Amino acid sequence: MRRQQQLIFIAVVTVFATQPAWAEESPILRRDQMARPATTIEEWQDAIAQTVVQITQVQLNPTDAGFEVILETNNQLATPVTRVVDNALIANIPNAVLTLPNGEFQAVEPTEGIASVSVTNLSGENVRVIITGFDAPPTAQINAVAQGLVLSVAPQVAQSEDETIEIVVTGEQDGYPVPETTTGTRTDTPTRDIPFSIQTVPQQVLREQQVQRVSEALRNVAGVQSEQSPRSAFEAPRIRGFGGFDSFNIITNGLQDGNAGSQIGIGNIERVEVLKGPAAALFSQGGPGGTVNIVTKQPLSTPFYNVEASVGSFDTYSGLIDLSGPLDQANNVLYRFNAYGYRTDTFVDFFEIERYGFAPTISLRLDDDTDLTLEAEYNYFEQPNDRGLPARGTVLPNPNGELPISRFLGEPSIDYVSGRATRLGFNLEHRLNEDWQIRNNFRVSLYQQPQNSVFPDTLLEDNRTLTRGLIVAEQQDTNTYVLNADITGNFNTGAISHQLLVGFDLYTLNSTSRYVQRSLSPIDIFNPVYSPSTVGDVIAEFSPSSTNTDQYGIYIQDQITLLDNLKLLLGGRFDWVEQRTKEEGELTGSQSDDAFSPRVGIVYQPIQPISLYASYSRSFKQVTGSGLDNTLFEPERGTQYEVGTKVELSDRIAATLAYFNITRANVLTEDPEDPNFSIQTGEQQSRGIELDVTGEISPGWSIIAGYAYTNAEITEDNTYEVGNQINNVPNHAFNIWTTYEIQQGSLQGLGFGLGLFYVGDREGDLDNSFSLPSYFRTDAALFYNRGQFRVALNVRNLFDIRYFETAEGDLRVFPGEPLTLLGSVSWQF
Repeated sequence: MRRQQQLIFIAVVTVFATQPAWAEESPILRRDQMARPATTIEEWQDAIAQTVVQITQVQLNPTDAGFEVILETNNQLATPVTRVVDNALIANIPNAVLTLPNGEFQAVEPTEGIASVSVTNLSGENVRVIITGFDAPPTAQINAVAQGLVLSVAPQVAQSEDETIEIVVTGEQDGYPVPETTTGTRTDTPTRDIPFSIQTVPQQVLREQQVQRVSEALRNVAGVQSEQSPRSAFEAPRIRGFGGFDSFNIITNGLQDGNAGSQIGIGNIERVEVLKGPAAALFSQGGPGGTVNIVTKQPLSTPFYNVEASVGSFDTYSGLIDLSGPLDQANNVLYRFNAYGYRTDTFVDFFEIERYGFAPTISLRLDDDTDLTLEAEYNYFEQPNDRGLPARGTVLPNPNGELPISRFLGEPSIDYVSGRATRLGFNLEHRLNEDWQIRNNFRVSLYQQPQNSVFPDTLLEDNRTLTRGLIVAEQQDTNTYVLNADITGNFNTGAISHQLLVGFDLYTLNSTSRYVQRSLSPIDIFNPVYSPSTVGDVIAEFSPSSTNTDQYGIYIQDQITLLDNLKLLLGGRFDWVEQRTKEEGELTGSQSDDAFSPRVGIVYQPIQPISLYASYSRSFKQVTGSGLDNTLFEPERGTQYEVGTKVELSDRIAATLAYFNITRANVLTEDPEDPNFSIQTGEQQSRGIELDVTGEISPGWSIIAGYAYTNAEITEDNTYEVGNQINNVPNHAFNIWTTYEIQQGSLQGLGFGLGLFYVGDREGDLDNSFSLPSYFRTDAALFYNRGQFRVALNVRNLFDIRYFETAEGDLRVFPGEPLTLLGSVSWQF
């Protein structure tokens, strides 16, 4: 407890070290001052129409600095989201439609230094303004007025780097492209300038696919497969052939969280970012395959309200409320509140899932240079444990016939797992000047997970009698505490520019468990009979135990711009890890390790849209225990070499092609001198090619797609045969999700979606004793957007194929879902 108290004390002192400068509070409305809601269908339709602002005229007026773009409207427009691509300044205006007689506005060379100005309609009641400079992107000051919007534009001369205009984001992420990410460098860096493969599943894809699990979102990323059942209470992705529960490969908002894979509230996710390859130089210990960063929703500066409900096959119901906006007139206090719920009977007999949660967030502007965000999240779930089906009767022949994928082999009245996760934390940012800023993050995560876990033991020779066991875990608690602080700065050494990052973090994980094992009667897998009387005597009782892990790390990174088109990244991290185990309060083991993890990368851009890159990175993971000679095990190490290219096919679509070679060393394997002990001579290797494409092909037509060739195999081992393939990793896999929304005419707002997911043959275990067959799944969607109203129908597994997603050995094969319908309706206001 002393360690946790120290972390919390440091965090609290850091927050209150900065004195706030509060703005005056906004008045509270009386009930009679509130707007009356629509009470009839006609009023409701009028309310929807009124949320979309009509742009009736576009004017260009000269000014001393350049010119003004004046958008005349019938109501006030929201401040647009802007970005810079090459020499173009792009402003996307939400909740608006252009109603000019000619349909759109175009002006060629309106003033010196400006090549063109265009104003056009986009899908979903959005309008895009593009102002293109001859030599460099223009700058603009944006002012919202009562009946329109004014963009004061100033042409610019050529710059050494693209300049980003400071803007206020007023709504959800627009569209598929996410040009910048913090996951790859811990700094806001354009993805094209990072020498590693990074893919993002944006909010729009999560919404279009009606995603209910992180594993469903990760289908859209090449080289990522699930290690767990699609009905599991846990998330454990495999990335580039490596992953699993102990890989620590899921983080939240850039911070480690030992509970992140156990309970993730899908309603609070803004987007999912995947950094492929080792990431220990940024995020400390973990597997070599990659890292999944869950980016949560943050407060918005303009009012945003979204209500969503869905209903589907197998008595599936879900709901979401997402509210955000300012709490004062000066926008110094912003809030966001999410509440969500989900329940389904699933297609598996006696297998009901219930999940719900809520997440309040407050953002405070303490002064002009200091921002503090306070976050909380609570998630709850309850369901049975999914232990799958035997291979014989599913992917292997069984003389007794074929098992239905709906078969449940646990005990309905006994088997359950229930989880409660509470997360509290803050993010503090202070800008020292225009070049330097400091950041401080703290999070505590408290997780309780009691369960009765029925597990398969042996399939007898008759190929129908399955022996089983039961673990009764009265207590399974895991608490984590993480404190992170860093400083980021920009400076020059002659003609070379640097972005320097220096930081440290402290991480503590405490877990406590108490459980017993009981006998359980066998079950006939072809004619199951369920009864609570099948539970027998206690056959093993385990003493209450606890594990404490303390981890300290310091890291440094320099992003160096040698030339405008040549960028170098140098980084490294040193970690100290100590783990202590206790039984009934007595110390039973202790181990300390340290590791240095470097990363190096270079990016060369022969022309603006193309980035060629190469990189080297390492990972580590503590391995506790000792061998026959009592020598403590060393950390497991991962090493990756990667080369690739990133191409911006247009200002709205980008692709990444990468070749990687990863070696996982110091893997435990059987000691040839005594099979009861292990030695660290095992080695595994994964090599492959990946292609990811994301963006908008044309107005209304979006796509996210990928292809992966992966050869993941055992290269050294005493337990498994050298050359065996790593389980659950297909040689070939591809994914395509594409949507098209009609842009004009009487059917404007009507859209269609198509998803194609192919996964090749893959081994079911490291012995390579059986294989899971390949499958090709087709998904589809039909949706309609009218103003802020959206209705959609999603169809998963359109052709109702029988397929199996993953396996955990020959007694645990997990079928995929059959034909499933899911209808949803949402309203933003």
